[in-house]
Amino acid sequence: MQEITVVADDRVGLLADISYILGTTHINIESISVTAIGGKAVITLLVKNTEKAEAVLKNNGFSVSSGNVLFVRVEDRPGALAEIAKRLADNKINGENLTMVTKDGNSGILSIKVDRLRKARDVLKDCLIENID
Repeated sequence: MQEITVVADDRVGLLADISYILGTTHINIESISVTAIGGKAVITLLVKNTEKAEAVLKNNGFSVSSGNVLFVRVEDRPGALAEIAKRLADNKINGENLTMVTKDGNSGILSIKVDRLRKARDVLKDCLIENID
């Protein structure tokens, strides 16, 4: 699955506009994260049809980038995320974005966008989830 990131001027109604555009083109948002900083909004989306979503948003004037993400299962306990982050850091892999997709009390599923996808797959192979669809 790929992650889509939209960077836009922060304004009232921005999220309404993006979700409306995606909804009218039958693109379901699987996961979303929104952050506003310094007058900009950074909206990170996980959708099943990334190419269509990216094209639709670009056609509506949005600045969009996309990239592959890994899904990993992590124990729901203090320090578990630190262990994942350290494994990536020890292997010189930069985490560009991380989102908690779901959590059930025993474990959670993270989506992690990294700069070195193949290397990260190898480093995290013991907790990697191959298919999340």
